[in-house]
Amino acid sequence: MMRPTRAMLRTILVSALTVATFVPAPGGAQTVAITGGTVFTVSGDPIENGVVLIESGRITDVGSSVTIPAGARRVDATGKWVTPGFIAAFTQLGLVEISAVSGTREGSLAGADIAAAFNVLEGINPASQLIPAARIDGITTAISGPSGGLIAGQAVAIDLDGDRIEVMRIESPVAMVAALNEGSKSAAGGSRAGAVARLRAVLDDAREYGSRRSDYRAGRMQELSAPAADLEALLPVLGGDLPLLLEASRRSDMESALRIARDYDLELIIIGAEEGWQIADRLAAAGVAVIIDPMADIPSYDAPSPHLNNAALLSAAGVRVAIISSSLGHNVRNLRQSAGKAVAYGMDWDAALRAVTLAPAQAFGIDDRYGTLEAGKVADVVIWSGDPFEFSTGVEAVFIRGREIPLVSRQTELLKRYRRLPPTAG
Repeated sequence: MMRPTRAMLRTILVSALTVATFVPAPGGAQTVAITGGTVFTVSGDPIENGVVLIESGRITDVGSSVTIPAGARRVDATGKWVTPGFIAAFTQLGLVEISAVSGTREGSLAGADIAAAFNVLEGINPASQLIPAARIDGITTAISGPSGGLIAGQAVAIDLDGDRIEVMRIESPVAMVAALNEGSKSAAGGSRAGAVARLRAVLDDAREYGSRRSDYRAGRMQELSAPAADLEALLPVLGGDLPLLLEASRRSDMESALRIARDYDLELIIIGAEEGWQIADRLAAAGVAVIIDPMADIPSYDAPSPHLNNAALLSAAGVRVAIISSSLGHNVRNLRQSAGKAVAYGMDWDAALRAVTLAPAQAFGIDDRYGTLEAGKVADVVIWSGDPFEFSTGVEAVFIRGREIPLVSRQTELLKRYRRLPPTAG
């Protein structure tokens, strides 16, 4: 067999590591009419033979009898399904490229158990190869956030299109990320009770700092449990203006989270919630949104009793459920398979569609612009060959802010390049 030359190896390496070159697609200012498909608005009943009209990056009309302006570009979706773009409710898209290589990870502050002032926005890499891989599977928007410690920092909402952070940014921050689980115990002497006590102490100090800034600056206060910047960053959480996104999977951890939310009057979102099915009624009564991976079914010390119909039971109890995939980075693209599995284990199909569109938009306060196909919303739209939760269904077209996105990623480019290998010398 012929040995590869240095030039051949260099070509393979460059192909594998460089960003794919995309042909520019029509801009968001173009008027586009998606016609003939079954339109799932999420906000109402499906519309057969519907029209979604897009102008200047926004949806201007949806219905079965929409007047299409002269000169509009028509996209025929006859026989296909049209939905809002999917929202990945928590990821590290743009913050991690190769999980095992620290130089490509931007989602945490090393050694910082309390990092409330840490905002990940300017660490996001718009050229990340994981972004195209997610959006060609129908994901148009993501919540990207930090991890680690007791309070990891601030998450942001981004659209998965744009060559600069300023273009991608939707809202920053959209949540304060914290944890009450096995991983957060190390921030408090190795005890869950210690972690709860420390989180309460930080919240108490933030509240006192907010009412006594002048005393703090003059040195007339006792030492506080976190730096002033972190305490300042927690004030919107205490004021109810920024949700606390708290990672907790075990029933007892979620009960601790509910007590903290009640005592401090916090807007709480729980991510993980693998044993949420056990306290679904209390989660619903508290108005808490949960973000879950329906594929989480392996018992652990953090969640001894996971349940494959967790999503179905939570949703049936009236809990606001958002669905994520099992990966925060490389396999975020599997979101629709996760939703499909929730349906397979009893979740209502319409509830599953809301769980990857409107529910995350509502949880993070961006539902005035995202999550449904309605006039005035941002034109994030996906055309599918059929039911998006069926494995055999493919993505036909993706629009982000009214711009059609090429269905190209590094993987599709490598597949095209190496589908037929050159003959080898005998």
